[in-house]
Parts: sequence; C-alpha cells; structure tokens
Amino acid sequence: MSAFAAFSIRGILAAAVLVTGLALRASAEPVTPLVTVQWLKQRLTDPTVVVLDIRSAIDGGGAQAYAAGHIPGAVHSDYDKAGWRVTRNNVAFMLPTTAEIEKLIGETGIDEDDHVVVVPAGVHATDFGSAARVYWTLKVAGHPKVSILDGGFAAWKADPSNPVETKINRPSAKIFTATLKKTAMVELADVEVISKSNGAALIDGRPAIQFSGKEKSPQAKAYGHIPGAINLDSASFYDSVTNRLRSRDELAAIASKLPSGPAVSYCNTGHWAATNWFVLSELLGKSDVRLYDGSIVEWTADAGRPLSSSRTRWDDLKKALGMGS
Repeated sequence: MSAFAAFSIRGILAAAVLVTGLALRASAEPVTPLVTVQWLKQRLTDPTVVVLDIRSAIDGGGAQAYAAGHIPGAVHSDYDKAGWRVTRNNVAFMLPTTAEIEKLIGETGIDEDDHVVVVPAGVHATDFGSAARVYWTLKVAGHPKVSILDGGFAAWKADPSNPVETKINRPSAKIFTATLKKTAMVELADVEVISKSNGAALIDGRPAIQFSGKEKSPQAKAYGHIPGAINLDSASFYDSVTNRLRSRDELAAIASKLPSGPAVSYCNTGHWAATNWFVLSELLGKSDVRLYDGSIVEWTADAGRPLSSSRTRWDDLKKALGMGS
C-alpha cells in the first residue's frame, strides 16, 4: 500500500470517528426545551442538530428575512405558509393529518435522530407562540429531541461575534415516521365532554378582553369563552423587554394561580395556547396538560355550543355604530 493511500485511509477513518463522536455526544446530552445562543453556537457543525428558522409574516419576516440573514446552516420553514397549521373541516389553523405531518417534517430535512432547534424571530409574545406551536407539533408527532432557541434570531444577532449567513440552505428530504402522542392533544369531542363534566381545567390563553367577550378574533363566530374556563393570557409568561420567557420562578408563580389536576390549553386557534402548554408542560413539568388546537374558532363554528360572555347589547350597538368591535 502506498503512503498516499495509507494517509487517505487514515483521513477517512478520522473523519468517521469525528462524526460518530459528535453523534454520540448529541445523543448522550439531555434535551432541554430551551437552549441558549451559546449552546447552539458550540454545535453549529454538529450534523445531528437541525436549526429550523420559522420566521413568517406573524413576526414581520418570512422567506425574505431568512434570505437577508440567518444562523449558519439553518433551513427555513415559514410557520404561516409551510403547513404547520392547516384547514380541516372548514376550520383554519388545525393540526395537520399524520400523513401531512410526516411529509412536512421529512421534506424539511428532519428525521427521528436529529435534534431540532426551533428558531423564532424573537420579537414579541405572539412570535414566541409560533415556536411553541411548531415545538408542540413536533412533539405530538413523536419527535424525541426538540428545543426552542431562547430569544430567537434576535438574541443570536445581538452578539456581533455570532456568524450570520445569507446562503439559502435547501434541506435534503428524509423519511420521518410520526407516532402521535395523544397525551399532548385534545379534540373537539373531548372538550365538549370536559366542559360539561369539569373533567379538566380549561385554560383560555387569550387577552382578557377577548375572554370576556368584549372583543373577538375575526376568525371566531361568536364572543366569549368556553363555560367554566379560566383566563391566563399567554403574554403574561413573556418578558417584552428581553423578548424571552420570564424566569422559571416567575413562570411558576404565575402558574400557581391555576388549579391542580388535568388541564386543557386553548385560545382562538391554538397559537397563544401553545405558549401556555409549553410553559406548563415542558418548563414546569405538568404532565397532564393538553392543547386544543381547534380552540374558539372550532368551538364557535357551531352556534349550538355554549359560551360564557360579558358582552352586552350596548357593546353590540357600539359595534353597529362603528365605535367598537
């Protein structure tokens, strides 16, 4: 064997050992719901880490923002357009079917062995809800290793030493097989039973003015909340100054006002509710909380379902006169 051939073989073996070592390190590490910018920076070359940039019109970004600059190696999957939420039975923003989830995740270049780091813009509470909803969808699909980048792309960019690239990264499709985790989700029929039996706390993640019925989302057909629900505005978990979730102690203090036992998180479309689910389930370790993705939009699609509301005829008159909503 020539010296050149021996050198080449040694190089190949060294590369294989490096890749194997990185994979073993990644698989051995505990997966935390939130990861820091520093954590991600140290793993940019790890082939098992998929950086998933989900910026969309919700945060004022999308494909153009991604093209203008993103974390090196990140792939873009527009939260608002890629299919993370779909219309089913004439109800918008629902969880995709199993087949749709498998196609979406696989075509994004993700399989069960990857550690997915979801990267929102990091600009406001509703933007964090996008990351929480993508995280929840991946977990419901059975993906074992998912995290959200704490502070999002804004936190990454805040440190001028962190590299930013403009190259468009096209993911290579993989095969992802979903195994639905039904303990994290709840459907309309379940909520109808729960609302009658008080079988779980119904946590409404909308602003108080929508919970009360004084205002509503354009997608909702009626004003008010599911009878018996408790209002916990998801924005209360978010620090708008730092554009991050509050400290764990602060989160726990806010959540301590909720009753113990099983809980169902909902809002208008399961977006704000995803933040409440993420905080309660993933950060505070509440094992019996589920997300209702249909939320008020699905609930109010049938006028026969009950609602509790503080709305008055005067509110309706003001709306008719163009003085309210």
